Amino acid sequence: MSDAPTVNKEALKSEIRQAIINRKVNICPMTVRLAWHSAGTFDAKDNTGGTNGAGMRFEPESADGANAGLHIVRHILSPVQQQYPDVSFADLWTYAGASAVEFMGGPKVPHHFGRSDHADGQKCPAHGRLPDASQGAQHLRDVFYRMGFDDREIVALSGAHTLGRCHIERSGYDGPWTRHPLKFDNQYFKNLLFLEWRPKKWDGKLQYEDVETGELMMLPTDLAIRDDPKFRVIAEQYAKDEQLFFRDFGEAFGKLLALGVPVPVPSAELSQRQKDGIAFREAAMHGSVDGVKALAGKVDVDEIESTSGRTALHKAAFFGHTKTVQFLLSSKAKVNVQDYNGDTPLHDAVKHDHPAVVEQLIAAGADAKIRNKVGQSPLDIANSHGHKHLTSKL
Repeated sequence: MSDAPTVNKEALKSEIRQAIINRKVNICPMTVRLAWHSAGTFDAKDNTGGTNGAGMRFEPESADGANAGLHIVRHILSPVQQQYPDVSFADLWTYAGASAVEFMGGPKVPHHFGRSDHADGQKCPAHGRLPDASQGAQHLRDVFYRMGFDDREIVALSGAHTLGRCHIERSGYDGPWTRHPLKFDNQYFKNLLFLEWRPKKWDGKLQYEDVETGELMMLPTDLAIRDDPKFRVIAEQYAKDEQLFFRDFGEAFGKLLALGVPVPVPSAELSQRQKDGIAFREAAMHGSVDGVKALAGKVDVDEIESTSGRTALHKAAFFGHTKTVQFLLSSKAKVNVQDYNGDTPLHDAVKHDHPAVVEQLIAAGADAKIRNKVGQSPLDIANSHGHKHLTSKL
């Protein structure tokens, strides 16, 4: 798909936030890892790998040990994609990763849509393209130079370790890099440079623990950032200047997510009719009768908003704009159109307790027996929301 105006980015971001931050989980760090790992397979020499195609849905990429556990966040984001079927999984994963950085207090990461989903795993890259945490500075350069990054970008992207922690059952490593793994900041660099580290004595892979408490960890690749002279100079800058780190990370992560993605074709200019349709629904949402009347002769009053399946009548009923509803009904607006959630305008009017609008819709032929995707009729909604005064109208 292209970066089309039909993608309501803020609405999509809101759905992503609810999916990855809720009473059950805050899975933002893993969401960043999903985006990172879907991108980090890119090879600039032959333009293979990268985020385009969402190859992690298939073997061999899904079975790469470096991607262990990422099926969890992919499953969590799947219902969001069902609500936005025009958005590819590849775009969703990367936009979710970019958004997760922002949700945790980090920089705004540049992101454009334009990725497509492959039909199978034939274009999946072979295992071994992602960084190996047991290696050193030369390995980091080999991996990141392959993608087209320089030393500054390598260090900036390594700063993603300020988030989350390692889990022994997935990577063989265990522990957090910082004491605030859900906060995006420059603490990773401060800990790396200013704490004393020693090899951890345990039965697992070689990793390092802080000498003072033994509660924090670093990987061999992290120590390579500290010990390599060129890497260290950059790390010192980031430890001193958080805003510099934010700026460089945002640019580098945005570049990472875009590797191998077709350059987006500028969205075609909206036709005047499309612009009028958007303005018409906007006027209905705000209860602007004059605005609705001015545009009514230029648009289809039942035109559906592509991102939500909602009509002007849905929007007016939702906010209880009786005069706007009256005009739309007089213009023969359809009363039983169901949106992406299966809700009709009557569902919305009942849920938000607009008795006058409920009466208008019923009089115009609204069907009170229609059930939405979760099986609720308007009567069910009235009962569940305690709107007993509406039940007799239904």
